[in-house]
Amino acid sequence: MDKRFLTFFILTSDASKARQFKATVKRLKIAGVVAAVLALIFAVILVDYSRLKYNTSELYSLRKENAAQKIILQDLSAKTGALETRLANLSIFDRKLRILANIENPRNQAGAHQDQVMGIGGASSDDDTNVRSTGAKTAELVNRMRSDLKELDSRATQQEKSFTELQGELVNKSSMLASTPSILPARGWITSGFGERTSPFTGFTQMHNGLDIANESGTPVIAPANGIVAQAGREDELGKAVVISHGYGLKTTFGHMSELYVRTGQRVRRGDKIGAIGSTGRSTGPHLHYQVSVNGVTVNPVKYILN
Repeated sequence: MDKRFLTFFILTSDASKARQFKATVKRLKIAGVVAAVLALIFAVILVDYSRLKYNTSELYSLRKENAAQKIILQDLSAKTGALETRLANLSIFDRKLRILANIENPRNQAGAHQDQVMGIGGASSDDDTNVRSTGAKTAELVNRMRSDLKELDSRATQQEKSFTELQGELVNKSSMLASTPSILPARGWITSGFGERTSPFTGFTQMHNGLDIANESGTPVIAPANGIVAQAGREDELGKAVVISHGYGLKTTFGHMSELYVRTGQRVRRGDKIGAIGSTGRSTGPHLHYQVSVNGVTVNPVKYILN
């Protein structure tokens, strides 16, 4: 057994008060080993802490970057949805124009793409706290955006072709279009549509062959297209009424007016004032009765309203 020892002296400024400590070599060796182990453990802890701190900082940076990218993608998605809605409205407008001009749809027109692209976006879920999950969701948004943009590009190309063809046909049919009713003849509220309804006078179901547009008495009534006034005067049912012949088998009738501003045989153009809303004839209040007929058959005027 090793009984060697070391003596340590502690000296102060006053040499008379020197102190000494004795320690065996064995104890010193044990203390050295313990110190080395503690130092190693501290070093490992320090390295792990540094690595954890770095990973946490990188994780936060990645989350922040992914969140920013997702916001940008969702904004682009919203704009894509708005563009899609505009394309859908243009497609509807395209069909209306073709109906009015009696132009058949092209073989590959934009109307063939009726299925709307599903919208993307929305609030983040709790899973987004995981970087891998957020990255996967961002990648999914990117893929869907690419698909949406490809679909919109295809639809826009087809719509452009359709409008190009339509433009050429409309130029050839400009005279007919100018004579085709296409605007609401008066501002107001549609209180009764085209079709069967309960009569406000008899209580029985009967056919209503036009639109009733209610507004204050004196509200201007305008011609919905070019034509010649075929009739202007008073009738039993419609009161003060005007009938305009537009040619091509089209006629429009306006009833219950308070004033007439045109006479029989007068030429009118789209937008000319022909009278004012009133409540003459068989009427329950101020409104305009507006009807459209094609070759003598009344049709729903809504089909001839673009505005």
